[in-house]
Amino acid sequence: MSQDLQYIPLEDAQRLAIDLLLAAGLSEGHAEAIAKSVVSAQRDECYSHGLWRLLGCVATVRKGKVDPKAVPTVDASAPGIVKVDANFGYSLLAFQEGLPELIAKASRLGIAAMAINHCYHFSALWPEVEEIAEAGLVALAMTPSHSWVAPAGGKKPVFGTNPIAFGWPRVGPHPFVFDFATSAAARGEIELHRRAGKPIPLGWAIDSDGNDTTDATKAMEGAMLTFGGHKGSALSAMIELMAGPLIADMTSAESMAFDDGAGVAPCHGELILALDPKVFLGGGMEEHMRRAEDMFAAITAQGARLPSQRRYEARARNEGRGIPVQASLLEELKAMLASLA
Repeated sequence: MSQDLQYIPLEDAQRLAIDLLLAAGLSEGHAEAIAKSVVSAQRDECYSHGLWRLLGCVATVRKGKVDPKAVPTVDASAPGIVKVDANFGYSLLAFQEGLPELIAKASRLGIAAMAINHCYHFSALWPEVEEIAEAGLVALAMTPSHSWVAPAGGKKPVFGTNPIAFGWPRVGPHPFVFDFATSAAARGEIELHRRAGKPIPLGWAIDSDGNDTTDATKAMEGAMLTFGGHKGSALSAMIELMAGPLIADMTSAESMAFDDGAGVAPCHGELILALDPKVFLGGGMEEHMRRAEDMFAAITAQGARLPSQRRYEARARNEGRGIPVQASLLEELKAMLASLA
């Protein structure tokens, strides 16, 4: 973030986000679900999935791609599966609508899956797995995106950024959570570098000729790269399969074709798994969950950091001073709201 950073009350950030989304034509349910996600990311200083994402949300609605008033439909008829059809609305309301059934099935059976179909998706996955972990369940979530990422050894996009997230419940204040793209960086991180006129690190992307680049604009025109070479590439392919054909939804390449040059949020599916350690472990739960805590302690005792620790520290740091926002972004959002009024 640049030097024009300022702090606003969390309630003001939420109100601005909701008002902007309502003015753009989204239903109250969608506006509240999206605002919750982007404000949480901004609060935790995850700026790539924070308030600036509202600009893309409004653009997607304006271009007629997303149904701003779509009502998700939930099918919980299968024993261990919850199917939620977002009906071409944003994914976040669909997640909220299906979550109670997912938790109930996992608590009863030990394991359950939720497939969200026909959704427009832009958000981070960590708020979802964090919420599931706070309910005492182990969670795994994954989703494709648009085909922006070249496979290892290739030069042309095939994969999406294809994030995967994991949550593990803990007795303490925060669950163990990680959320990362299988690309070398999130698409939003490159866009933030482009907006700021800053170079990106080598290894994030190649230009349209397949050459390494540190130019964020050329990266957006070329292809992003997977993290860890062939390892990230294989994980990305797995996510394409599990959150695409397995749940009867689009791959990243199909989502890009469906976009048809509009340049809006990807439309595809999402797969979420929930496992209940109480069912797996029974009377041995306390002992085995303590063994997990021993592992966490062995990590932190040597000065290493657990995933999401930076986010949790930012959350605590901003608790009393508000939500950090670039003044220029704040003005841009207010100007957009005024234009929609």
